[in-house]
Amino acid sequence: MKKLLAVFTAALLFAAGCGASGAGPAGNGPSGLVTPPSDVEIVLLGYAGQENDLNLVRDQFSKSGFNVSLNLQPDYASFLTQLEAGNYSFAINGWTTVTGNPDYAVRSLFRSDGDYNRSGIDNPEVDRLIELAASQTPQDYVATYKELENVLVTQNAYIIPLYANLKTQAFNKELLKPGSVRLSKSRSMVWEDVDYADESKRDTQPLQLCQSTSTLTSLDPVKGNDGSINMLNTNMYVRLVNLTDDDKVTSEGSLSYQNVIASGNSDYYFVLRDDINFAKVENREAVDTGERVGAEDVVFSLKRANNKDSVPNHRTYSLHGSMKEMEIVTDISALDSVTESGTDLTLRDALESATPTAIKELTDDKTKVDNAAGVYQVVKVTTNIPFPQVLNYLAHQSAGIVSKSQVEAVNTYDLSAYDVTKDIAYGDQSTITEGATYDNTLYASGPYIALYKNDYEIIFQRNPGYMPSTVHYPKIKTVDMNFIADSDAQLSALRSGEIYALYSVPAGKYDLVTGDPKLSLQEIPSNAVLYMLSNINGSMSDLNLRLALMYTINQEDFLAFYQNKYFRAFTTLSPLVNTGNVLTQDYEKANEYLKAYIESR
Repeated sequence: MKKLLAVFTAALLFAAGCGASGAGPAGNGPSGLVTPPSDVEIVLLGYAGQENDLNLVRDQFSKSGFNVSLNLQPDYASFLTQLEAGNYSFAINGWTTVTGNPDYAVRSLFRSDGDYNRSGIDNPEVDRLIELAASQTPQDYVATYKELENVLVTQNAYIIPLYANLKTQAFNKELLKPGSVRLSKSRSMVWEDVDYADESKRDTQPLQLCQSTSTLTSLDPVKGNDGSINMLNTNMYVRLVNLTDDDKVTSEGSLSYQNVIASGNSDYYFVLRDDINFAKVENREAVDTGERVGAEDVVFSLKRANNKDSVPNHRTYSLHGSMKEMEIVTDISALDSVTESGTDLTLRDALESATPTAIKELTDDKTKVDNAAGVYQVVKVTTNIPFPQVLNYLAHQSAGIVSKSQVEAVNTYDLSAYDVTKDIAYGDQSTITEGATYDNTLYASGPYIALYKNDYEIIFQRNPGYMPSTVHYPKIKTVDMNFIADSDAQLSALRSGEIYALYSVPAGKYDLVTGDPKLSLQEIPSNAVLYMLSNINGSMSDLNLRLALMYTINQEDFLAFYQNKYFRAFTTLSPLVNTGNVLTQDYEKANEYLKAYIESR
């Protein structure tokens, strides 16, 4: 750190020595620094775990002459409260494109109606470019995304990028089989694959994991898209498709045997498997309800996923806005009259390439399904425009399949008069929290279901009706998700054996893992980007001031601090699309915009 500060100091002393109105010798440095107005205070907002990044930004802004203060919150919930109150100039924000497609990297965050557009960006050009890119193939959308990045950053400084990072995971290789612990580029940890080295422990020893956030947004998959529930809901609800570890769309381990895109790229077909039942909780044990996860549940789940008004506090509707129609196919001749996109195969031939038997009959009644006898259910999704990226969204946890009958039985409140203080919605964490409020009404379609929660942990148990007699049936019976807020404490818990795997190792602590003979470190470039969100409707409403501050940021200092394990980034698109855009510290541009800001005051 001393070396890093010395770099900062040397660069700024040199710049200051050039004089406020002159420039140094050609090629030797930027223009002299302009002194910012003393009444301009920059408030940096973040939460525990982001302190290093906050300090690095503070140092860079401070040494450029700005008055800087930190608004450091203890947890993510408190951070959101401060963010919504506008108590910041810039807020440290992280985004991981967990669907592996570029549209997800921008739609929720930057569209004017995006459900995670927390700074209030409302720019018609941003909206236009997002929609244009969504309709294009990869060879065409690079130029569009490059233009979008320029509008977001170069022209408006809506965000200030910091870096893209690695995705890391560590586990105890003495306890867990190395080949069973997957690290996926986008998908969250796959619990059902994890196995003990000593298989006799599967039913008696809980898999000990941890996460930092104990306050859960919701266990209803459409009502949350954050670190408190992404891993939990991913493992509690099955989806129509999944992502492979390198972000390819697959039906492996999903509700469908096969997915097929029809010619025209607007219709998507899914043939469903019949060996997944919903689980529920009785006497704090997971039991098989005997109710099959069927096409009726799929259509119900997807319709509520893309309808903003289907539930209060819908958090993921913009991810699914491309879907126009969702329906159950009952006319088997429809599968013979349409071909697969890019091939001469009929839809039936393409779907049957992965089914255990030939498709002889289709039904809209899940109780009549019998795959062994050739009776199947097929779901068709139609998009507003040709949009193959819809499959990536259907692999997201928010597209998890819920029980139509159970959700309708629980959500009996009047949506127009919903009162969070008295109405209990499906997935509310209070229903699984120990104490007077406990009334577990969850129905899980995935490999695990939450039994109960307290201040220290949330306990999951495998769904006995989830693909029994297949390789996808969960190996370990119980998962104990411990709540450990501090990242260093999480690593200590891994090293001491209190937890068996750690999803995300703190930056700069990799040596502690690799130096421990019982631990194994996994790492891959991630789709995660850290950036600062500008308070464009508050203290950072002046564009010239935002741009001036942006050009004082030196990403190289962040990379050096993190031992060059991280990467440069321009926007949340950077890990996915190579646009060629780079943010470079530029004092001449910073001075130009700062002078314009001062003159306009």
